[in-house]
Amino acid sequence: MSALEALKQDLEGLQIEDNPQIVKQKSRDFFWYSPVLKGQLDDVTADLVVTPKTEAEIIQVLKACFAHDVPVTTRGSGTGNYGQAMPLAGGVILNLAAMDKVKEIRAGVVVAEAGAIISKIDDETRAHSGQELRLHPSTYRTATIGGFIAGGSGGVGSINWGGLRDLGNVLRLRVLTMEAEPQVLEMTGEDLHKVMHAYGTNGIITEVEMPLTAAYDWVDVVVGFDQFMDGVQFGDDLGNLDGLLVKEIAPIAAPVPHEYFLRHQKFIRKDQSVVVCMVAPFAMDAFASFVGRFSGAELLYRSDTASDAEKKGLPPAYELAWNHTTLRGLRVDPSITYLQVLYPFPTQIESVRKMTELLGDEVPGHLEYVRFDGKITCFGLPLVRYTTEARLNEIIKLHEDNGCPVFNPHRYTLEEGGMKQTDAVQLAFKKQADPKGLLNPGKMIAWENPDYDFSSDKLFLFPGLQRG
Repeated sequence: MSALEALKQDLEGLQIEDNPQIVKQKSRDFFWYSPVLKGQLDDVTADLVVTPKTEAEIIQVLKACFAHDVPVTTRGSGTGNYGQAMPLAGGVILNLAAMDKVKEIRAGVVVAEAGAIISKIDDETRAHSGQELRLHPSTYRTATIGGFIAGGSGGVGSINWGGLRDLGNVLRLRVLTMEAEPQVLEMTGEDLHKVMHAYGTNGIITEVEMPLTAAYDWVDVVVGFDQFMDGVQFGDDLGNLDGLLVKEIAPIAAPVPHEYFLRHQKFIRKDQSVVVCMVAPFAMDAFASFVGRFSGAELLYRSDTASDAEKKGLPPAYELAWNHTTLRGLRVDPSITYLQVLYPFPTQIESVRKMTELLGDEVPGHLEYVRFDGKITCFGLPLVRYTTEARLNEIIKLHEDNGCPVFNPHRYTLEEGGMKQTDAVQLAFKKQADPKGLLNPGKMIAWENPDYDFSSDKLFLFPGLQRG
């Protein structure tokens, strides 16, 4: 009897899917945003999908897979963009979609199972007490909270609250280890960073405790500019206004808004750059006054005064921003791709200007203003008119040579993407939590290669845990 057949016997009574077509579909994330990863990962598939409904069932799966040496790759909704949830070694996809309950809501805090959809968490916290999560990705309506923590970094709300890397943006994680007898770990404080943005390589997140903030019926706004750099300056100034509450600021260069935002196209000229914003309703008069200070700025759309006919069929503002900008571009032109760039404070505007002048329409600008280490600056998710991998690497080098670090979305390992630094503390926890290396194999170079030198001067979004 094969290990897989023996495993199926041990998992009798659980929800199992072994239809090859469905298993392959559940083995994929949004890796195809990258033409490089598409070539590397297109044929990757697991052997089996298991959908547990309780933590006890997850433990049953982990014990059986450990006994039979079968790899396990945890999956939320599969909305990650760089192969985090792709089962490189086959085995079992652990689909947490049925672990979707909101378990507790109190002042400032929500506790939810890892498979809960982020927008549905907000639906419950809003109805309960007028609160919402601080941060969410642009895949708000489809992404799970566990997947966001295991594979994401920030998003809508980061202009106020920074990113998941910042202490206080995740309060507690309940994590299962991959052992003969899985341990249940309650992780808080510094320990959280062992499993956050680790792609499920060193534990299975089953429950999360997250901070909440006041909820508003955010107003979607699109402001037009003749010049992209005017929009960049507007976004920077807006992010630094202390009294004007916004949740999202995204400058996007022409011709992207007109060509790719098809439902909003009627509001935008082809040669017009835009800044996409989400503004608290009570702040709209102040916001309109602020727009009036900028020569050439034009309020193209605001959801609070738009007619029903104008609003019909429009996606929310957050689905024009972050990686939905890229997604909308790919739907029109499948040949494009993107990068993830940091323009460090205090030279962010000069850096954006320099890269815009160097690369022009080959790399149309898209920025996301955020709070980063206490300062307002911007990340870039610029689109790239892709030709070859060699040229893509040249574009990355141009950014880095000009002081703009790239978190490379065309690599599927933790270390190569530049998002998560592996160090001795991280590696020791991996050895403790996953002694056989069965959790999402192939994603942590330091585990696969014992001679790997993880000392690096490179900037990592989630730095190593070594202190001193």
